[in-house]
Amino acid sequence: MSSSSPPSPHPAAPADGPGASAPVTLGAPGPAPEPDALAAVDPAALEAALAVVRRGCQELIVEAEFRRKLARSMASGVPLRCKLGLDPTAPDIHLGHTVVLNKLRQLQDLGHTVIFLIGDFTSMIGDPSGRNVTRPPLTVEQIRHNAVTYFEQAALVLDRARTEVRYNSEWCQPLGADGMIRLASSYTLARLLERDDFSKRYAAGQPIAMHELLYPLMQGYDSVALRADLELGGTDQKFNLLVGRELQKHYGQEPQCVLTMPLLEGLDGVEKMSKSKGNYIGISEAPGEMFGKLMSVSDVLMWRYYELLSARSLQDIAQLRQQTEDGRNPRDAKVALAQEIVTRFHSAAAAERALEDFEARFRRGAVPEDMPEVHLASAGAGLAIASALKQAGLVPSTSEALRSMEQGAVRIDGQRIEDRTLMLTPGSYVAQVGKRRWARIHIA
Repeated sequence: MSSSSPPSPHPAAPADGPGASAPVTLGAPGPAPEPDALAAVDPAALEAALAVVRRGCQELIVEAEFRRKLARSMASGVPLRCKLGLDPTAPDIHLGHTVVLNKLRQLQDLGHTVIFLIGDFTSMIGDPSGRNVTRPPLTVEQIRHNAVTYFEQAALVLDRARTEVRYNSEWCQPLGADGMIRLASSYTLARLLERDDFSKRYAAGQPIAMHELLYPLMQGYDSVALRADLELGGTDQKFNLLVGRELQKHYGQEPQCVLTMPLLEGLDGVEKMSKSKGNYIGISEAPGEMFGKLMSVSDVLMWRYYELLSARSLQDIAQLRQQTEDGRNPRDAKVALAQEIVTRFHSAAAAERALEDFEARFRRGAVPEDMPEVHLASAGAGLAIASALKQAGLVPSTSEALRSMEQGAVRIDGQRIEDRTLMLTPGSYVAQVGKRRWARIHIA
């Protein structure tokens, strides 16, 4: 089903899945590749489409199979079914999530169908990928809350009209104990323990809950239920995606190909972008905040962002990079990237205003017009500077406030503050921490 907004989950069991009363095959094998499919398409057009798919990807498994699928699709006019499954474990999407969303949009522009799968059922299991401890499952209420905003944010990248939105509770919920046992019988414990995070935990004597072992099977079964031709995911999802291939073979389907995308480094250039690490750029952040964060990335990391986030051609990016190597200020390229990203998630006008505000704030030392107003109560006694900065949300802790003062990064009404014992008496102050964090603090 196509949808401009995410539909409500509506369980409807596949008629021939593992939950059926007798062991049957879910789906007939996919059509065998016609021997003349490659000959029937324009080789240049096929190579151009493959270049789009390969751009920025980590692995394409198995490329020869995907070439045949793509050629068959081009010859027959039947679009490929390209799946991305996301568990709504948090309500907000950051730029790291958009790496794979950008690839889906490119596939849509090539004429293929994108399946945006919301893992409302698997969220209750908890994906163990990249974890050395059991991930706590989400409640139904948390899942519903997070799913509300997921597609609306993803639709800032995807074409709504060409996106099929599904919930895996449609086929997972009706499985029941019988169907779950039949599904589990299709894979072995030894194979599951080949998974890197499981093997490390097992070797270290750390517990692995039984429900965690089911997660790769449930994600793989999604591909069976959706008859996926291609599944996308981050490099940390490779094992789960390959399970989908094996399960499709088990149920008599042509196995999907797997496209893994690299994990985008956060603003620190070291750790992957993550809200918990504080190195992220949210796609719903204010234009000025988004622009400022993009301008803060290193000149080296900027090219990584260009490759994985920009819609510009690789030829354009290579030309821009050569210009900077020949002496052009890399700041110009960074401004262009920041404006492109802000325009995508807001508007061209917002991007222009963000640039003007950035120029004023960081080149002329101007105070931003849109800083938050914070009202703090002190019963007339005033507040210690570190406590005021923490309560105003400018630092995560008083110890961080003290460290910022030691580094000369705290200003009150334009004056650098080094006195850790300073008391702010009742009144209004313009507080600044670092280059981007501002607030007008009113103490009563």
